[in-house]
Amino acid sequence: MVATRLIHLRSVRMGLLACSVLLAAAWGLVRQPALPDAVARMPMTTLAGGAPVQVGQLQRVDQGDVPNPAGAKAGHAATLVEMAPESPALLSLFWFSGERESGPQVEIVASQWLRSTQAWTPPRTVLNRHQLGSQLGHGVRRLGNPVAWRDGHNRLHLYVVATGWGGWAASRVLHVRQKGDAQDLEHLAFEPVRTLPLSWLWNTSFLVRNAPLDLSDGGMALPVHFELGAKIPAWVQVDAAGEFAGWHRVSRRDHVLQPSLLPLGPQHWLALLRDESPMGRIAVAQTVDGGRHWSDLPALPLPNPDASVATLALAPGELALAYNPIRSGRERLDLARSHDGLNWTLQVVARQGQGEDEYSYPAMLWADGSLWLAYTVDRARLAWQRFAPVDRP
Repeated sequence: MVATRLIHLRSVRMGLLACSVLLAAAWGLVRQPALPDAVARMPMTTLAGGAPVQVGQLQRVDQGDVPNPAGAKAGHAATLVEMAPESPALLSLFWFSGERESGPQVEIVASQWLRSTQAWTPPRTVLNRHQLGSQLGHGVRRLGNPVAWRDGHNRLHLYVVATGWGGWAASRVLHVRQKGDAQDLEHLAFEPVRTLPLSWLWNTSFLVRNAPLDLSDGGMALPVHFELGAKIPAWVQVDAAGEFAGWHRVSRRDHVLQPSLLPLGPQHWLALLRDESPMGRIAVAQTVDGGRHWSDLPALPLPNPDASVATLALAPGELALAYNPIRSGRERLDLARSHDGLNWTLQVVARQGQGEDEYSYPAMLWADGSLWLAYTVDRARLAWQRFAPVDRP
């Protein structure tokens, strides 16, 4: 009898998996309404004399741990955002923290790098599931990855993974927006806008992870991926007011996720993707029409253990990549440079551990003449590093 029940349960699970794959495939084929042209805002990061910054000039000048909330045993999924010029903080760093990943007590917390002290503030909770559930009018069981963005009015937006039932495969992406105009962490508050309308399947099974790509119209391209059964990467077009405009699928593969968007030109972008196939490398897709159509390219000749990567464009031909450069394990984190996004050279080994050590889920940002790198340490806390040109302290 027990064996019969086990066989039945396995059959049910296999049937659900097959249905989810079919649903994912159907989702990928749904026609989207025509979207406005998406044109990347091309960065031109320069030194004091006006010369473009070269990634090869960068060296590590500072590093440390980010303050952890008292009693927190888990911290993960950093997202960085530069604050407005009038803010006392240069940067805000958001992540999820709690007793364990996907635990009911996980909250979205933040710390700010203050211009005056040149240090991180003590962390503060900015979102919790009870607060969000009350404001949204429905239950929120778990919170996960946040992604931060500052719009042209200097308002902060957070796009946060949340579940109402099930695991991450049943998650949704919640859009919350800054309430008021406070720039300091003590008074920073958020209010929910909506659940992103990404699917007819109750908008479920979507997650965010990587930083948005700024667009020339003041909006942005938000990387997302579909999780249930098949993995389907996509990007969401957000207008200058922070409103959802639509989405496009990125790759025809069904085993790649967490795209990181890298602009080579205004409408020529690459997506570097985590790949959960046995290949053990970083997958790549390309668009030459601002994300409307994508083609899959050969994987990068870089080993990667099915782990998240982060990219950053400083200027045309000056590209940075943070990634785990081994086929199994996440005990090493590298910073690499490239001129074309396809051929990469090691710039520096950011962290090197051994055995079960983990340095993962990197996030990068350029601010105040430096490249900032934040990442997870052992799924328990966050750490940071700052890189500056060799001729700058």
